[in-house]
Amino acid sequence: MNSSEEIAVSGMSAGRSAMRMGPAELVQAAAMARRFYLEGKSKIQIAEEFGVSRFKVARVLETALERDLVRIEIRVPAELDAERSDALRARYGLRHAVVVESPAEAQDSPDPENLGEVAADLLGELVDEGDILGLAWGRSTIHMAAALDRLPPCTVVQLTGVYDAGTAERGSVEAVRRAAQVSGGDAHPIYAPMLLPDAATAAALRNQTGIARAFEYFDKVTVACVSIGSWEPGISTVHDMLSDEERAHYASLGVAAEMSAHLFDAEGRRVGRDLGERCITVKTEQLRRIPEVVAIAGGQRKGAAIDAVLRSGLVTSLVTDTSAADYLMTAGTTPKPALNRSDPDGP
Repeated sequence: MNSSEEIAVSGMSAGRSAMRMGPAELVQAAAMARRFYLEGKSKIQIAEEFGVSRFKVARVLETALERDLVRIEIRVPAELDAERSDALRARYGLRHAVVVESPAEAQDSPDPENLGEVAADLLGELVDEGDILGLAWGRSTIHMAAALDRLPPCTVVQLTGVYDAGTAERGSVEAVRRAAQVSGGDAHPIYAPMLLPDAATAAALRNQTGIARAFEYFDKVTVACVSIGSWEPGISTVHDMLSDEERAHYASLGVAAEMSAHLFDAEGRRVGRDLGERCITVKTEQLRRIPEVVAIAGGQRKGAAIDAVLRSGLVTSLVTDTSAADYLMTAGTTPKPALNRSDPDGP
């Protein structure tokens, strides 16, 4: 993905309305437009070259646009929706929002794989040398790590335990190793399940040497990648790991979304805090202090969950698809800007 916008300028296509300009005016306007748009010269430099005032240059450039002498075309790769991306960024006050065209065959599927590919390119832009990159468990982050082909030298740390320790080689642990391999930095995986039977077992695991070493990095993470789950089977890791009784209990609290084993209601407030005591995961207050938290989530079925997590103030940037974006643009009241990182639960 080329995330920058390409600007194409046609400096000599006068158009029908521009024919009202005389030939000398046309030639001069085209020359000034070429200097300004294609060669990057300032209006003052152009004024000096042509022996006119910079105000005259400004008027000529404005006229060139009005009369179709200059045509500016903004092009982004076909899979990116620049208009939805900008609208979504503005609505939620995000630092970055990248909306990817939903594949026709995956309109209802959560987190299409192409989201991971775009997120991998975004990370290549956001991560600087010496950063500490945190990766939480999730199918989308695993797809992202598999698509990585460039990262500056950085340390990579796992932010959550795994969904199933028996599949760690194909999940979060492998994602951390892959990102560290691409960057040439150190890897700090967590060989432990995300959810434990009780708080005491979780506390004991947190004190184990390897896990404790990873946890020491949580307060130093500068860029994090997280996934978002809806509270329904197959789309929420936590939902799938709980018993029927536990699911009913948390549903009664109004849970609408989960991220990194933390539960949120529709307004972005945390619910079911007791669950966090049983989990191997980064704390929400630690996530709130990370300068850049990128969420990767898409699909129409995840729209409400994405909205809830964005309202929490924990996420600064989002990679999603057109199906989810269309829902988000009409979801309830306008949310508070995410970049103020405010806590919906209050102090």
